[in-house]
Amino acid sequence: MNCVMRNYFLLALLVLLLTQCAHSKKIRKSDVKASQKLIDLEFSKSEIDTMRNYLARNRKGYDSMRKTKLSYDIGPALYFDPRPERFHANVRSAGSNWKILDDVTLPSSDEKIAFLSVAELSVLIKSKKISSTRLTKIYLARLKKFKDTLSAVITLTEELALKQAAKADEEIARGEYKGVLHGIPYGIKDLFAVPGYKTTWGAEPYQNQIIDEKATVAKRLEDAGAVLLAKLTSGALARGDVWFGGKTKNPWDLKQGASGSSAGSASATAAGLVAFAIGTETLGSIIAPSSRCGATGLRPTFGSVSREGCMTLSWSMDKAGPICRTAQDCAIVFNVIKGKNANDKDRSAVDYPFSFNPPIDLKGYKVGYFKKLFNKKDTTKVKVNDSLSLVVLRNLGAELHEVVMPDSIPYDAFDIILRSEAGAFFDELVREHKDRLLSEQTKESRANSLRQARFISAVEYLQANRHRKVLIEKFNAMIKDYDFIVSPTNGKNVSLATNLTGHPAICFPNGFDFKGHPTSITLIGNLYDEGPLLEAAYRIQQATDFEEKHPALFLK
Repeated sequence: MNCVMRNYFLLALLVLLLTQCAHSKKIRKSDVKASQKLIDLEFSKSEIDTMRNYLARNRKGYDSMRKTKLSYDIGPALYFDPRPERFHANVRSAGSNWKILDDVTLPSSDEKIAFLSVAELSVLIKSKKISSTRLTKIYLARLKKFKDTLSAVITLTEELALKQAAKADEEIARGEYKGVLHGIPYGIKDLFAVPGYKTTWGAEPYQNQIIDEKATVAKRLEDAGAVLLAKLTSGALARGDVWFGGKTKNPWDLKQGASGSSAGSASATAAGLVAFAIGTETLGSIIAPSSRCGATGLRPTFGSVSREGCMTLSWSMDKAGPICRTAQDCAIVFNVIKGKNANDKDRSAVDYPFSFNPPIDLKGYKVGYFKKLFNKKDTTKVKVNDSLSLVVLRNLGAELHEVVMPDSIPYDAFDIILRSEAGAFFDELVREHKDRLLSEQTKESRANSLRQARFISAVEYLQANRHRKVLIEKFNAMIKDYDFIVSPTNGKNVSLATNLTGHPAICFPNGFDFKGHPTSITLIGNLYDEGPLLEAAYRIQQATDFEEKHPALFLK
């Protein structure tokens, strides 16, 4: 063999060996040694050598799992229960008084009609001053007109909407009035499945996905006679306000994003494109966009609303709730969507009673407030508006007491929980490298978060949940003696803590900053006790008028 031939042979052999090495299943000592840095532990050479067989066996187990495809509606055998030890839910008086006016005058313009509350629209529909069909066409026209302005709509469900509206009109004409939501048009975040329409999850890999089932929330609203107008934008895989079609805008400032993954639901509601909308929250995605857009958003207790038929980001943190113009509307919608169905696939869904009976004032309400968070430095006018909200509460007769967030809690560790569960749900997406199709690929992007999740150990995930249990007990001990707690909407660790503990919250507008952007205040309630939050928010909104302010561009 001449020299040239021998060199070609040796080169080919080297390439073959390198290729085999690259695809080898063998776990080397150097692999384990390098991996120790990820978990901040150090093992001896003999310990590393001993564990390699176990690691290989673990990987064999991973491979066997990956050969069997899991459907999206299958959750883990373990599921989260937010209730602390010896928990007893507060029992409120039965029945609700929605405080709906007996008579509402039909406005002269479609624009003014579009910004009426659900409660007001219900009176007009019930009294036949306006038909559901006409109202539906008003909103459909606005959705089309401002679709490109806000980038808040993924799919118009026009054919379905007109069919549901016609049905509502026929039923009402026959005297078969179903209740406050009968004939009321709404939008739903495009994480929820609706038969015959795409469910895109706001992400490029799922742009053409059709899930042939009806989400429980959509089914309950349909049964109540509500009219589905559109599937509204979600940030890609429930993160932020950027989706495959662009960035959803804040109707008060089109240069600003709507924030939070329920961006479309908050933006469309605030701009008068729908009467109300359904959003989801895992770590701020109802509260943040509602605050940014000047809407009123209710994040119910974990498990209060079934998530069946909805994309999972975190089995133990996801919640679904209404985004509306008023707290009164939130109470009306929540009353319809709450609870579980028979044979519900969402094992976390529970049934607890709910009632809405706002008193004439807030005398007798015992309210906690995070005094230190209200005293933070601020140059945007948020602090001033928050302080005025405390004044309104006191003027309404509420008794305020200082409370503090639980201490000795490793708040920085809890992101492990969300990322681990999201990583499991989107396991196939990452293994097939379809995460690379997502438009955002920054350090803070969902794509990067899902990739990082592969390096979180099961031990650390379970340890984080043990610390979560401590947080649950401490937070419950702090809040249980109060009807609710008041917090600045962006109070440090408040959103993180209460999303982990599962406590309900409502945010609603309380003014504007120096740039003319809406600001908000947040009330946090006891588990499965949304009534006091909604009643107090209703009374505050009756004493102020910020929920009646609307972005000028969308009043034309």
